[in-house]
Amino acid sequence: MVEPHRTKGATMKLTARQTQTRTLTDLFKALGNRHAVTLTYMDEKGETTVRTVELHEIRTTDGGGIELIVMCRLRQAERKLSLEGVSAYTLHRIGYVLTRPEPTTYERPEPQPADDAQALYFYELARDKDDADYRPRVRLTQTQTDLAA
Repeated sequence: MVEPHRTKGATMKLTARQTQTRTLTDLFKALGNRHAVTLTYMDEKGETTVRTVELHEIRTTDGGGIELIVMCRLRQAERKLSLEGVSAYTLHRIGYVLTRPEPTTYERPEPQPADDAQALYFYELARDKDDADYRPRVRLTQTQTDLAA
């Protein structure tokens, strides 16, 4: 197991030794301050890789996982990494130097209805993939606490 080390104010943090909330808090701070992060993660081939990256987005996947959208300084290309694959990270004070490419696939959404409340309601439901098809399967009562979110 790799032990944490200190290098001029930066400390490697092991994700196994802290909560996922703490890891995300640190990564969001780096994203907000536009500071580079060095990640130790398991790549697609199952090999441990260390890369210094510039975070641009942290999002959830349809399956509920957390995905990091980064610019890799070694490849100088955009990459998608799973937070589950990150085993350690080091926060730096180094600012961003890479320019993120513009997205190439953009679908303009339909214009929002302005005059019909029910149409607006269905418009917003359709924009949210998770809730668009939600219909309760069974009638819930207040005593069914095991089904609470």
